[in-house]
Amino acid sequence: MPPPVKSAYLPKRLAGLCLLGGLLLLTVLGSIVIGAKQIPLDQALSGVFSPDGSEGALIIQELRLPRTLLGVAVGAALGLAGALMQALTRNPLAEPGLLGVNGGAAVAVVTVIGLFRVDDVLVYVWAAFLGAAGAALLVYLVGSRGRSGATPARLVLAGAGINAVFSSLTAGMMLLNPRSFNSFRFWQVGSLSGRDLAVFAQIGPFLLAGTVLALCLARPLNALALGEDTGRALGARPGRTRALGALAVVVLCGAATAAVGPIAFVGLAVPFVVRALVGPDQRWVLPYSLLLAPVLMLAADVAGRVVAAPGELETGIVTAFLGAPLLALMVRRGRVPQL
Repeated sequence: MPPPVKSAYLPKRLAGLCLLGGLLLLTVLGSIVIGAKQIPLDQALSGVFSPDGSEGALIIQELRLPRTLLGVAVGAALGLAGALMQALTRNPLAEPGLLGVNGGAAVAVVTVIGLFRVDDVLVYVWAAFLGAAGAALLVYLVGSRGRSGATPARLVLAGAGINAVFSSLTAGMMLLNPRSFNSFRFWQVGSLSGRDLAVFAQIGPFLLAGTVLALCLARPLNALALGEDTGRALGARPGRTRALGALAVVVLCGAATAAVGPIAFVGLAVPFVVRALVGPDQRWVLPYSLLLAPVLMLAADVAGRVVAAPGELETGIVTAFLGAPLLALMVRRGRVPQL
């Protein structure tokens, strides 16, 4: 297990957390104020805490507040899920989709649309969440077969194979049923718009439980990073840690994907950047990812409103557009932090 943080580093890292908290607050305010209709900050705050029924208050309550809360919750969930996934697989370029979460959620949503003719966002949330959980369980069962058990490499291979099957099933159902394609494509691109507070209320308990579980795994993950034998000597239980880590990834990424669709880049790049700042110690990687990921999510959402005004670009498009070149540049320059 990594040694205790030196006293010279502790104030800096705590200051970094405070700085990220302040940056998150600024992005939250920006998300509430900035849009097709600019609302002054005082009116925006009044619309949040004491709505008076005016046009600005209705915009805040019905449109911007729900998407801001979802942006914070979903961003934090994806950041934590990505950090856990990379720690569990010891692969700094891993992302939550490797556990089949996105593929399982997509199959469930397109099935509900195509076979049951459902067009309700709340139904999508539950269908996608159950599909994500079922897919991750299937990946774990397949990856754990054999004498070696559920090693990181076996889980990645099992997830890649099952994701390919799910992608084929999703594409086939959309081709056979055009209605499925028309309704599914908006969910698939990933967006914070079109969701209300009821969606946030549905996924909130799952995200809270997943967050607590993820943060509790910081020390066991640090022990496993030294190797299974050393980890056992330090009191860690590799099997239990991987199972709980996989459960946290499913709960976090499954609920987030169910609510807003698959958002690219956030779960992959945020932990990648955080490790470059604070090193591989999960006691700092996890809380830093928890704060930095929603900053990126909300910034991308606000940017999508500004660059295409009076329309808007979906959040998933903006995160992919901004993040992919940055990640490629970091990898090309060899700045991949080792786990």
